[in-house]
Amino acid sequence: MSEGTEKSLRQANPQASVQVLSMKWLRISTALTGLVACSLVLAQVVPHAREAGAVLAARDDPAALSELKLDSVLGKNPALVQQNIEAALAAHDADLANSFVELARDRSIALPDDLLSRVSDAVKEENSTAHFAKRFATGLVTGNADDVASLSGTVAGDLFVIGDVRDVVREGKHLAMGEETDRLVLGLAAAGLAVTAATYVSVGGAAPARAGLSLVKDARKVGRLGEGLAEWAGRSAREVVDTPMLQNAVATGSVLRPGETVSAIKAAFRVEKAGALVRLGKDVARVTEKAGTRGALDTLRVAEGPKDVARAARLAEAQGGKTRAIMKLLGRGALLLATGAFDLALWLFGALMTLFGVLSSIKATTERLTQAWCDRRRARRLRRAQLAASEALAGAAANA
Repeated sequence: MSEGTEKSLRQANPQASVQVLSMKWLRISTALTGLVACSLVLAQVVPHAREAGAVLAARDDPAALSELKLDSVLGKNPALVQQNIEAALAAHDADLANSFVELARDRSIALPDDLLSRVSDAVKEENSTAHFAKRFATGLVTGNADDVASLSGTVAGDLFVIGDVRDVVREGKHLAMGEETDRLVLGLAAAGLAVTAATYVSVGGAAPARAGLSLVKDARKVGRLGEGLAEWAGRSAREVVDTPMLQNAVATGSVLRPGETVSAIKAAFRVEKAGALVRLGKDVARVTEKAGTRGALDTLRVAEGPKDVARAARLAEAQGGKTRAIMKLLGRGALLLATGAFDLALWLFGALMTLFGVLSSIKATTERLTQAWCDRRRARRLRRAQLAASEALAGAAANA
């Protein structure tokens, strides 16, 4: 409504002045209401948007991503650390309990002294000479590993080709007889034989990959290999082994004649196809070095593919002994975005739209308040001019 129209309305009808004033204040109050509403919404959205932005920025950095997620999880319930320590001790998993103690120490979470003493005693017992010897022998004989000692025994057996020959002969005979065959164990054992040969040639240079392959094989045997990773590794293993040649190799092979059997198996092994499995073994070895054998087994259980294991290796290198605790709390979410990037981007978009609403409301409120102030000053000057004119007319009439 223009100033001339408003003036005409006021002259034509005194009630119009009140209506115009009411309309102005209605517009101002509407703008103020919008500003308050958008500000309240923005205050609710900003924390989520900030978290979403940080998570998106850290999506390719497992260490930073896990820290952000731990902030959220432990911020809501710090007692989770103590609860998990108690559960780990009850399950006789001193390594996991100690991992949570390291996490608590890193995040300044207070723990009872008696609980710390129990964890310390459990770790000492698990690392005792008698316990190590027993587990080493178990790993050497059975080829199954779930801790450092048993893995040492398993790797020792595989380095002397006993373990891999045993697995290749067993699974190869199943294959030759048409029985159910674990082709993944077969492929890993065949790849292990080649890596073992490289280990001897390089004087131990390929030992980490050798240990990693042994652990993947053991995880498969005890059912601790994630479904996605097992499917991928199974495809890779099929490419490594020439089935007809292997069947011929194991037909006369024996664990009692390892040299002869290994030579026959090598002919059925496609070295050029083993690159992906060897890389997997190296990444598993990196996890084992920083987070321990059980940390590597935890990784293999949740991993859906080799990229997850590579991410876990980066996480373990950054977090060290805390890795198992982090994996226990976050699962696969410690390695990658559990929430879709699109959902996180929606929070950022919502925050931007709400901020736009706040700025628009500020602009509208400022314009309308300024207009009201200008109209008020203009009306005041008009009244003064009218008063001066009336006084002048009155003076002129008095003089006349």
